[in-house]
Amino acid sequence: MTMTAPPDLLIETPDVAGGRYGADLLSDVLSRIRLSGAFFLRGEYSAPWTFDSPESRDLVNLLAPGSQRLILFHIVRDGAAWVGARGARIDLEPGDLAVLPHADRHLMGSRPEQAAPIPIADLLPPPPWQGVPVCRFEGGGRNTSVVCGYLKCNELLFNSFMRRLPAVFRVRPPEGPIADLIRSFINYALDERSHPRSGGAPLMTRMPEILLIEALRLYSEDAASDTGWLAAIGDPVVGRALSLLHADPARQWSVDELAGLAATSRSVLDERFRRLLGQPPIRYLAEWRMQLAADLMKDTPAKLAAIATTVGYGSEEAFSRAFRRYLGISPGQWRSELQTNGPRDG
Repeated sequence: MTMTAPPDLLIETPDVAGGRYGADLLSDVLSRIRLSGAFFLRGEYSAPWTFDSPESRDLVNLLAPGSQRLILFHIVRDGAAWVGARGARIDLEPGDLAVLPHADRHLMGSRPEQAAPIPIADLLPPPPWQGVPVCRFEGGGRNTSVVCGYLKCNELLFNSFMRRLPAVFRVRPPEGPIADLIRSFINYALDERSHPRSGGAPLMTRMPEILLIEALRLYSEDAASDTGWLAAIGDPVVGRALSLLHADPARQWSVDELAGLAATSRSVLDERFRRLLGQPPIRYLAEWRMQLAADLMKDTPAKLAAIATTVGYGSEEAFSRAFRRYLGISPGQWRSELQTNGPRDG
């Protein structure tokens, strides 16, 4: 008897599959998200205190005018704090990072005491800032020291990863090299000698990017979410299928072929993709192809016909139709806008 697809009872594989594929998939996606940022605030607070952050657009205008999106993070150096956004709340201890991927309006306060929220903007010194400004609040109780940073992220054409991250999540680096690296970064950022009065400071703009990447890696290893991209790369079936799509995006994939190579059935593969990522496998592939094509249009002078072939379309016309369905304009228009106005957010 010939078995065209393994029975559903045989779809499970050892957990090592998710780990084997996860790191490579995360690296592949993060390499497409160009980030730059800075540490923008050092907070020295004594309890009780609770601060209310601005809305996302107000934060953009304050920290990075002209940017499309921000990613925020808070690092507790000493003391304890909590952060809440969109109904979720996390508690933070020394060394913990709170990441807000969508820069949502949020509250941050002391533990265990609480106080009426104060707009954090009321305590900030007026910009422009020399170095990292210090925000102080004296409540008379336990002291907490916090460092806050942001990253600009204007290139989210392929955003299945970022858009499915929670409003806020905590990363607790284990003692060792990563925790030491974070402490070193913070010390460097807060050292006034690290901020030259003339010229740039490339390391200062790269440190928040490196911190975010390491935070996402740690979170992907520990995330207990049942859905989302990080859950998907840890799933033994979907993680294997994603690795196949990322390894050969130009291939003319069918769901049957992908399911066979992922050692599962078509129905199970489709169900798991929809449950974890909210879309079927071929839709995911189309999004990823658009990201790859956009990268090529930004970074190379390649003609659209060559780009179409590279990302798996049989003709420039087919690629243009797919691109227009996804972004609402043709690849040629998108590239022209990019050259005139800079990166376009998806």
